[in-house]
Amino acid sequence: MPAYDPNAVHDVEIRDIDFRRTPTRMLQMRIYQPRPTAARPGPFPPVLHLHGGAWNNKDRLHNPLMAGSLAASGLLVVAPDLTRAPEAPYPANVQDAHLALRWLKANAASLNADAAQLGIVGSSSGGHIAQLIGMQPDKAIYGELPLAQAPTVDASGIRYIATRSPISDPFVRFETARKRDWAEMMENSHRYFVPWSLVHEANPQEILDRSEPVLLPPMLIMQGELDHNVLPALQQRFAASYRAAGGDCQLELFAGCDHAWVDDPGPDTDRAIAMVKAFIARALG
Repeated sequence: MPAYDPNAVHDVEIRDIDFRRTPTRMLQMRIYQPRPTAARPGPFPPVLHLHGGAWNNKDRLHNPLMAGSLAASGLLVVAPDLTRAPEAPYPANVQDAHLALRWLKANAASLNADAAQLGIVGSSSGGHIAQLIGMQPDKAIYGELPLAQAPTVDASGIRYIATRSPISDPFVRFETARKRDWAEMMENSHRYFVPWSLVHEANPQEILDRSEPVLLPPMLIMQGELDHNVLPALQQRFAASYRAAGGDCQLELFAGCDHAWVDDPGPDTDRAIAMVKAFIARALG
């Protein structure tokens, strides 16, 4: 039986647990647990679901349509809170996500999940973080937060990365905001990249341009054709660079859609959810 059937249907139990205490608050995780059926008892493929918010906003509750739908098809979805830039700049939220990934690997068996089927789904700035970790899972600064229960577990073994409107080039994204005189978005970037030179270090496009050592899990990029936040041309260049480096990158443009169309119910959101399910099924083989 395939590890994952995107057409399967499961009831889903949702619960929140404490994840990590920061100097300002307790970060939590929302766990979307598919209930076993006679046909599909598990273990289920686990998914780390990373929220967007321009590094400054939102939390684990972001995009429940995607997270809940994936879980209902037989994926264990774990959505952690991430440190926001007003609390701490880069790489704090990448470190949170890296820790959550290792936590998910270490706890997969107890959650009726198979750590060998692990993938990441991320939206906007969450997609940026997913790209950073997926491409450089062993980067020392990302793994600085210890996982006391399993100190030897690493972030290797990511089978795929599925993204919606990822900030694949945060410097170009900033320049887009500057040209539009979009003060709030420029300030979001300045709060996150401190010092500003880090906008080039933590830049998936420039990491490829510099030919840094990377891993290249299969990647899905879903991009709104009318997005004025992250322009389609940015994603087209990144997808071409990813393929040139040897990776498999599926880029899909959604006609008539903006940056965050999947936040609201509708046919394009349904199409995006179905696309992510089909991509995961292919990636898991």
